[in-house]
Amino acid sequence: MRILVTGGAGFIGSNLLLYLHEKYPNYQLLNIDKLGYASDLSYLNEIKNSNRYTFKKLDIVDREAVRSIIRDYKPEGVFHLAAESHVDNSIKGPEPFIQSNVVGTFNLIEECRQFWKADEEQWQKNRFLHVSTDEVYGELGEQGAFSEDSPYAPNSPYSASKAGSDFIIRSYYHTYGMNVVTTNCSNNFGPHQHDEKLIPTVIRTALNHDNIPVYGKGENVRDWLYVREHCRALDLVFNEGESGETYIIGGNNEWKNIDLVKKICNILNEEIGDAPNSDFKNLITFVKDRPGHDFRYAIDASKIKEELGWDSEESFEQRLRETIQWYIQRYRE
Repeated sequence: MRILVTGGAGFIGSNLLLYLHEKYPNYQLLNIDKLGYASDLSYLNEIKNSNRYTFKKLDIVDREAVRSIIRDYKPEGVFHLAAESHVDNSIKGPEPFIQSNVVGTFNLIEECRQFWKADEEQWQKNRFLHVSTDEVYGELGEQGAFSEDSPYAPNSPYSASKAGSDFIIRSYYHTYGMNVVTTNCSNNFGPHQHDEKLIPTVIRTALNHDNIPVYGKGENVRDWLYVREHCRALDLVFNEGESGETYIIGGNNEWKNIDLVKKICNILNEEIGDAPNSDFKNLITFVKDRPGHDFRYAIDASKIKEELGWDSEESFEQRLRETIQWYIQRYRE
């Protein structure tokens, strides 16, 4: 089966490619990525020489390039992960988010539609999986959780651009009957995540004995999902999910930012033990909150659990420690 993965040199995409390559010996995998600042092909070194894996540098904003790759490669399935994803960057400069997340998504699904529609026999067999975020739903108070029925209320240019891409995918199911599925996930963590994100930032600054920045008072709450668990969920949705449906994926694992930062510091104290005054928590520094900072996200993942049998099985404590160990090794190489 010919599978196209967009954004495969990024955090979730690279983990997904390694997962699919190991699990499915019948998959031919094509990775397209524009190789932006958050991409790193070294994450895929273990499969780069495989005869079942190919990489092409390509920006999905380039419509002609997208058309060419779809018609040359003839994918039977697409995992669409390519996106600009850092909220802070979307606040500083929103245009790349609209281009990549909205225009790029349109280019990809429209070229797939045109190519797949030419073969009526394959039309409903080929599948397009769109990977999105829980941030499209806005923020929660101290109670409640997002579900597939939650109204959209994006509060940053990033989340607005992802909401736009979700609506494009939805329209292609309802207008054209295209075989699409969408997932919206909570915060991922694990190896390969870019340095700008919370957990790598805490580790990197701690190792450098720099101030560990925490927005506001650190009271914002996020649900944390191990990236390999997310990949397992994407696999299930792609292969068993109902066409036209959305599946929310979460770790059932809520943490206040400040509590998570302290947890990471405690693990670093145990792992490397060279903190200022014997405790990395001494480096925690509260900084001005960012505009539009959503207070809390939480996930009700009942649908994917009940319909597809998925659940988050990993130990957060163990996977967080392994993630920290991975970054320690990376930053000290």
